[in-house]
Amino acid sequence: MKKLFLAFSFLFSTIVVVAQGPSGTTYNANTRFEQLGGTLPTPNTFRTASGAPGKDYFQNKADYDIKAELDDVNQRIIGSEIITYTNFSTDDLKYLWLQLDQNLFQKNSINALGKTGGVNPQMSSTQLNGMNSPSSVNTTITAEKEYGYKIKSVKDLKGANIPYTINGTMMRVDIPVSLKPTIATSIKIEWEYNITEYYGRSGYEFFEKDGNYNYFIAHWFPRMCVYDDVSGWQNKQFLGQGEFTLPFGDYKVEITVPDDHILGATGECQNYAKVLSKVQQQRMKEASTSKTPVILATQAEAEERMKFKSTNKQTWIFTAKKVRDFAFATSRRFIWDAMQTDVYGNGKKIWSMSFYSKEGNPLWEKYSTRVVEHTLRSYGQHTIEYPYPVAISCHATRGGGMEYPMISFNGGRPEPDGTYSEGTKYGMIGVIIHEVGHNFFPMIVNSDERQWSWMDEGLNTFCQYLAEKEWDKDYPARRGEPQDIVPYMKTDKTQQVPIMSSSDNIMAFGPNAYAKPATGLNMLRETIMGRELFDAAFKEYARRWAFKSPMPADFFRTMEDASGVDLDWFWKGWFYTVEPVDQDLAEVQWYSLDTQNPELSKAEIKKMDEAKAKTMSKMRDKKDIPQSVVEADPSMKDFYNSYDRYAVTEADKKKYEAYKSSLSPDDQKLLESGMNYYVLKIKNKGGLVMPVIVQAVYEDGTTEDFRYPAEIWRLNDVEITKTIPTKKKVEKFKLDPYMEIADIDTANNSFPKEPEAPTKFQLMKQRSFGPQGLNPMQEAKKNDAAGVGSSGRN
Repeated sequence: MKKLFLAFSFLFSTIVVVAQGPSGTTYNANTRFEQLGGTLPTPNTFRTASGAPGKDYFQNKADYDIKAELDDVNQRIIGSEIITYTNFSTDDLKYLWLQLDQNLFQKNSINALGKTGGVNPQMSSTQLNGMNSPSSVNTTITAEKEYGYKIKSVKDLKGANIPYTINGTMMRVDIPVSLKPTIATSIKIEWEYNITEYYGRSGYEFFEKDGNYNYFIAHWFPRMCVYDDVSGWQNKQFLGQGEFTLPFGDYKVEITVPDDHILGATGECQNYAKVLSKVQQQRMKEASTSKTPVILATQAEAEERMKFKSTNKQTWIFTAKKVRDFAFATSRRFIWDAMQTDVYGNGKKIWSMSFYSKEGNPLWEKYSTRVVEHTLRSYGQHTIEYPYPVAISCHATRGGGMEYPMISFNGGRPEPDGTYSEGTKYGMIGVIIHEVGHNFFPMIVNSDERQWSWMDEGLNTFCQYLAEKEWDKDYPARRGEPQDIVPYMKTDKTQQVPIMSSSDNIMAFGPNAYAKPATGLNMLRETIMGRELFDAAFKEYARRWAFKSPMPADFFRTMEDASGVDLDWFWKGWFYTVEPVDQDLAEVQWYSLDTQNPELSKAEIKKMDEAKAKTMSKMRDKKDIPQSVVEADPSMKDFYNSYDRYAVTEADKKKYEAYKSSLSPDDQKLLESGMNYYVLKIKNKGGLVMPVIVQAVYEDGTTEDFRYPAEIWRLNDVEITKTIPTKKKVEKFKLDPYMEIADIDTANNSFPKEPEAPTKFQLMKQRSFGPQGLNPMQEAKKNDAAGVGSSGRN
């Protein structure tokens, strides 16, 4: 940093000058900081300007009475349902729309025909077959079976046929009389479909070794679409990526399965006394007072069931109130553990349960149910308390997960020898937190997943990030920290879309719908709003919209309304654009007051002269010039050869005292303060405005942080100048020292510039096509068996 002296007389005018950037630069600051205005829907009596539901807000209700049977021989569901639909809108409804999500797997579906891709030089048969398979999400559907719903009948309760039209994954039912406001109508539908292999949301997993199936059954019955004040009927086709938009209702579901199956489902079982053995009922009684999981159905019992495969059947009966969907999991292979605890200390006990086969152990028995309970506790602290009586985690395949009310299907499978990597362990815990957490978003705060994936995935991923840290302070969270989104923000803008993009149109779904919104919320909480204001506003959003259906504007408006923080600039930048953050600390100038104190000024001059004397030529002259003329002939010396130019004379002192006496007391105080003034020029190279966090590293090794709100850019979003006064001398300045704003280029964040870390490379070695090594647990076992010590994390 170059040091410059300020004459006292013009000190203040110099400080307040704000650099406006290069001449002719066009600024967008006013645009960035104007209100969203017409970008958001106009507030009305359904949804207010504050972000709260209005006095005329409505939502229709869909109640279901379902009877279904699992055909375990042919992997088929046969069912019938009575839907009672109540119209709470102010509109007459001439017809009803239902979702037929299993039609995703029909041949020539929009989903299948809309796939793109070419042939590569090296492709597997699975990849080639998948290019023209019935679905882009399942390439192993057998050609012998037809998939999708077979609708047998649609009738009224008197048995009269009701006309219907199927359009892809949607079905319009033409009710004979328009449904008036506040009136309910009932329809009865009979249907069946062939179950697909598990594809991440629903299906079966087959275990060839014992010939049994695990079933994870979801979007399995014709379900009502949402009719609301925003879209009317939300009948957007199901293409596989955009998930589900559903109304709340009450359910009674009777599920008939082989009588040696263990079954878990949405809601409360009404006939445990009939479907469970006396021993299992006694274990459940023990679990109702236990603070640790109790195994209700053991692995030994599962292995016995797997051997004999009963052909008898029994029916499990469940009821659920105020839910938007229903799912279940069933298998004779299931182990089942549970505990019923007072999660919030309010006297209301909630069941935490897990269903898993032996392939999940030892991880699932140790962690799953405990993680379920922890998730309810953590999310309840940050949003609202969990209102349902049960939460379930089911082990479905190795990775990924899927959520439904009160039940979730989760990955995380150890190796066959029972060992596992850290990635498997933390991946399993993370996916259970995430999928159980979806009970809050969108199962309770019922957002439109078909249109806005970020409203459930993003908000839920943020809460997952908080819950993971509360589970283990050293938890290796994948999403939430700003620096973790930087690789995505660095990608070419043509490969990104704004968060505010329709679910089916999103590229890079994980970074866009999960990580970027979750990171944005973390930045709001930690840097922009602060924890106190953010937490209160976020809880208010959950409270306002619990068991209701919010839209993006309702979230944006509530966060501002409940906090008093203007965040329109943030929503516009982070949610509506693909601009990155790149702040550049381009220049620092160092100013100090010219105090006119001769003792200080002459000492400063001496220091600079001594520095000038340390040039290479002067150092070499000491050797190469043995004796100068003046040294050889003293008569060449005069007054100035012995004059001390750095000495402070009496005249200097008198002049200085006279100067001080001419100043006011306040000016004298400032003159003696010894303040340094550092003028920082900061450029916004990325385009996205964010708060500016500057850390000063002083000569004595201490640091000080200076925080400036994003509004510092409101008059100039290209380049700003900021003056920082300090008593101490600064050795270095650094932007974003705690990696809070997802800056994509940290190489330009320091002044003076810091050397970048080297790019590492490895010596080439011959490629190996064999096993790629053991996980740490396997390595430790191998070492123990060989009598070799091992080390690892405690």
